[in-house]
Amino acid sequence: MNTPLAERLRPKKLEDYLSQLHLVGEQGSLRQALNVGVIPSLILWGPPGIGKTTLATIISNESKRPFYTLSAINSGVKDVREVIDKAKQSGGLFTQKNPILFIDEIHRFSKSQQDSLLGAVEKGWVTLIGATTENPSFEVIPALLSRCQVYILKPFGKEDLEALLKRAIEEDSIIQKKKISLKETEALLRLSGGDARKLLNIFELVVTTETADQVIVTNDLVMSKIQKNTVLYDKTGEQHYDIISAFIKSIRGSDPNAAVYWLARMIEGGEDVKFIARRLIIAASEDIGNANPTALVVATNCFQAVNTIGYPEARIILSQCVTYLASSPKSNASYMAIKKAQQLVRETGDLSIPLHLRNAPTKLMQDLGYGDNYKYAHDYPGNFVNQEFLPEEITNTKLYDPGTSSREKALRDFLKVRWNDKYEY
Repeated sequence: MNTPLAERLRPKKLEDYLSQLHLVGEQGSLRQALNVGVIPSLILWGPPGIGKTTLATIISNESKRPFYTLSAINSGVKDVREVIDKAKQSGGLFTQKNPILFIDEIHRFSKSQQDSLLGAVEKGWVTLIGATTENPSFEVIPALLSRCQVYILKPFGKEDLEALLKRAIEEDSIIQKKKISLKETEALLRLSGGDARKLLNIFELVVTTETADQVIVTNDLVMSKIQKNTVLYDKTGEQHYDIISAFIKSIRGSDPNAAVYWLARMIEGGEDVKFIARRLIIAASEDIGNANPTALVVATNCFQAVNTIGYPEARIILSQCVTYLASSPKSNASYMAIKKAQQLVRETGDLSIPLHLRNAPTKLMQDLGYGDNYKYAHDYPGNFVNQEFLPEEITNTKLYDPGTSSREKALRDFLKVRWNDKYEY
């Protein structure tokens, strides 16, 4: 049997689809769309091995629509037009049974290739489902993105991945030929990096290369098998996710030597220059932030420059940016602030906006007291006046806590003079 375990276990029905309850649960937005039979063109955005292709196939099966698929890696405009012509012949215009065109790794499509999809999507010849590991705001042209719903697939948790392993043991006829006991799963989960496909490939390798009929899966067994079969990972095409992780962690850890080494690994491996540069922008804000605000400026200019220059000279610009970021003071205070703020919003909901902060463009709003008692900061000494800006229910909640770098100490001192009685800076 040459079919990999991950393919043999691929769910056929929505009920068997693992996780993503916000999409496919009873109240999930995608399930509700399926229930009424109106499927919009959509983009599935999530990490590798999370089930984007599987979900697209299930949508086609459950909606009973013709299903066409293209890979952005080896398809051109001609291939797109040929599939669209076939789709037009197999479905009616503006019906609920329009064929589904699934494009894997749609972020790899050029602008002209994406442009070739616009007419078919707009006229209802196909329902487009694109899968991407990259932020569609950057990689999908605005005209196409505006015609699609974006669904975000969340990474698998430990419980999800362990449930997948148990499903393999209980349901796969080939795996069942041996008596398998999952004593330890840490090594399997760590090596897979949350990628379900990689997890099952590793698990199958470990189990099938054991000669005994009874296999007790331990961390030591997994590591011994994988060390002898490292070529497995080179063939997956996803090693760059491990390297980008090492790259970002080296920058975060202020090691320019390691950071530029991993940069070289990506360049030599043919990694997309935009893929690298975008992550430098994220690192500049997430890991450096206000400890050195210039880092974001450097990273943003790096992104613009490498897109203008291209390889091979872009490597020099990338190296300059990488070594600068790695050598900068670090702070995740801004990242933690928005993380706390979002959690607070989820917990408290849409709290009422204080009346004095509301806009009052109409007489009715003015009569209702919108904007009353608002104090215009520039009318006061030092351009500051103590007033309330948070909803009453969460007043005195401190979300931003500056770090210990010299720049952030200056910010803390500034805030302390103004807000220490309220937020204790």
